[in-house]
Order: sequence, then C-alpha cells, then structure tokens
Amino acid sequence: MPTDASVSAAGAAAPGGRAPAARSSPRAPADPAPAAGHGAPAGGTAGAAPVALPGTGALPPIALTEPAEGVPAVTDTPAALEAAVAALRGGTGPVAVDAERASGYRYGQRAYLVQLRRAGSGTVLLDPVPFADLSALAEVLNPAEWVLHAADQDLPCLNELGLVPAALFDTELASRLLGRERVGLAAVVAENLGYELAKEHSAADWSTRPLPESWLRYAALDVELLVELRETLTAQLEAAGKLTWALQEFEHVRTAPPPAPRVDPWRRTSGLQAVRSPRGLAVARELWLAREELARQRDRSPGRVLPATAIVAAALALPRTEGQLVRIREFSGRGTRQRAAYWQAAISRALALPESQLPPRRAPRDPDQLPSPRAWGEKNPDAAARLEAVRACVRGLAEQLSLPQENLLSPATQRRFAWETGPRPTPAQVGDRLAALGAREWQVELVSGPLARAVADVA
Repeated sequence: MPTDASVSAAGAAAPGGRAPAARSSPRAPADPAPAAGHGAPAGGTAGAAPVALPGTGALPPIALTEPAEGVPAVTDTPAALEAAVAALRGGTGPVAVDAERASGYRYGQRAYLVQLRRAGSGTVLLDPVPFADLSALAEVLNPAEWVLHAADQDLPCLNELGLVPAALFDTELASRLLGRERVGLAAVVAENLGYELAKEHSAADWSTRPLPESWLRYAALDVELLVELRETLTAQLEAAGKLTWALQEFEHVRTAPPPAPRVDPWRRTSGLQAVRSPRGLAVARELWLAREELARQRDRSPGRVLPATAIVAAALALPRTEGQLVRIREFSGRGTRQRAAYWQAAISRALALPESQLPPRRAPRDPDQLPSPRAWGEKNPDAAARLEAVRACVRGLAEQLSLPQENLLSPATQRRFAWETGPRPTPAQVGDRLAALGAREWQVELVSGPLARAVADVA
C-alpha cells in the first residue's frame, strides 16, 4: 500500500478522483501494521489511545469509513474510461479487483460495478454497462496479477467483460489455507490489518442508477486494502510453509472451466418435493421455463417474476382456466393476475401433454453421477467402508495441517476415489488417480501415502 505522499499523488491523478482527505495516523496493531493514510473512525479523536477489549488485551479494529483519496466519480463515459486506463497503466504491482452484481434483482450474474485499485493509480469505480468494448482496459489489466476476495464468485462476470487475469491472489482462499475460522473480507481485514469494514450494502441492487454515494464509498473501501492484505497473507503463508499450496490453488481457481449445465434445472425449484404426480411435475416444468423466458426478457430475477411457491401451488392444483388459476392465493396478486393468461398458457401446455412426454418423478441420473453415499452400504459395501476410511484420513490430516478438510481434498474427490479405487492401491496409484480427478500437486503429495494405507486397512 503506498505511503501518504504517494497516495495523495495517485489520488490527484486518478480519473474523477477527489482531493485526498486529511487523515490521522491510527494505532498500529502489533502484527501486521496498517499502511499509513487510513485514519480513525468518524467522530474519533485523532491520536487518541484506543482501549483494549475487556479480558483480551487486544485492541478493537478501527472503523474504516472513507477511502484514502475520497470516493472517486464513476467511470461511465469514453473520456473517463480513457483516463482510467491511463491511470492504471501508470500504476505498478498487483491490481485489487472486485465486482458488484444485482443477484436477486436482475436476470443473470452480470457485473454492474467493477472496482479497481493499484499502487500509483488510485481507485477506479467502473460502470461496465455503457461500454460495448473494454479491450483497452483489458490490455492493461489482463497481464497483471489480480487480488480478489472469493475470486470464484467474481471471475465469471469479469470474464464476460473480457477481463481475465494472468495471475491471481485470492485473500479468502489464502485465509482458509491458513486455518482461519472466519474468512469473510471484513473479518480477514480486521484480523490482519486492524480495520473494520462495513458490509451494509453487500446485497444491494447494484443495477440502480445513479448509484448512491454511500454505496460507492462501500465499493471503494472493498478494494482499499486488498493489496496490503495480499502482502500480509503472503508472509503468513510463507511462514507456515503453505505458500506453494496457495499458489497452486489460486491457479486452479483462475483456470477453472465454467460448471456444466445442470440436468433438469427446474427440479431445483424450492418446495417441489411436495409435487408427486408426473402431470404436476410437467406443470412445474412448463411454468419454470415460462418464468425463465419472461425473466430474461424483462431482465429481472426469476424469483421476482414468479415465486417458487406459486409454481408449486399451481403444480398441486392443476388449474384448467384462468379463473381457477387466479383463485389460487399465490396467483391472486396484481402482478400475477395481470399475466394470468401467460401462466395459464404454460399450464395448459403441460396438461395437454401425452403420458409418454410427462417427466418421471425422479430426475434421470447422469451415468457418471455417483449414488448418494447413504445408499453405498447397500449398493457397494466395500466402497462405503473405503469412504469412511478416506474421510477419517483426510479429516485427521487436515487437523494436523490446520486447514479445512475440504481444502485438503474436496468431498467430491473423496467420494469418487473411494467408489472407484481398487483393493490395496500403492501410493503412486493413489496419486495418479487423485491427479486425474483434479487434485493439485501439493494435495497429491500430502495425501497419497496416508490414503493408500487407510484404504489398505479396509481391503
């Protein structure tokens, strides 16, 4: 993180940036110290000695209420984008990156605000909606290392914009590998840097225009300390002998392909287990598909177009006319009544289907999908015994290494290995199988020998 002087210079150069606010020097936590330029909480007394938390001797985190250079103006015009690209090109080192979506409000997971911060560049708040082409920004960002928190959540919407990092540091994943119990950004910043971040706008509708000043302040603060946090976590990972692990995990996240499409996604409708008949399932399917199409057209979250409770209610009632439909409580509201003809048309399509085209009560099983572990005892007792041994082995190793067991070896990999492995595999055979299943090199090195012994004990 730059010094006060360099931050001020960056703030003056940043596109749309405000003059840097005067900031007092906070108390310095013993390890690590926060960067200069971040002041005491609003209303606090500059230089006042903080009071330790009762019974702990620890100092409370300092509330971080303003970005070092103030809240920058939103980059939403070609001229502002050109200035932002120039500022980021003039900066050095990793780029702190975050993205805000409108989950629960809009259809899909597109980014409605992208936050960027780099030493020597200041903070950029980019509205990507007005821009059809962000290639100039990509030329600057894509070759750089990005620092994100929970990168797997933001990378898909950033990739849609043509923004793809050459390297990645994930502060949430780093914290998991360090065995931290609380890994949200606010908790990680408080523990490592001694600052308190507000999270009151995390679930906001970021498609709102114009974005309120308080939301922009929150968004800017989300990237304010990410680069500094990266430095602190890198040192801790190195001291713990886990830096190589982390780098392999970061690369795995960076290069992960998009998830495969779900089979029969309509079956995930909340409450659908109450619908027993194939005809009712057909109604649910048609309503779900009709809702998806309307939600896409209106760019609204599907749940706001028609709640899951309404789909289930119609699938149970099987209404044959609009009049019957609107007498269902979940369809009696003004919005659903206005579109009663649309919804009834979907229901009528399902009611008219021949028996041969009705969906089965149970979803067709992917031939590559494993049975539920609850059924292994009956279907494959040997695999059930191996799975119990594998889980115990991974759990014990993870405790020794002070990291979550799912980060040592994913539950899906544990299940697949237990189901498919042969009797008494060698450590080399275990390692080859785990690597084929996507385990990283550090995971293979740590678990191959112990897993081979654990499986042999139940052979």
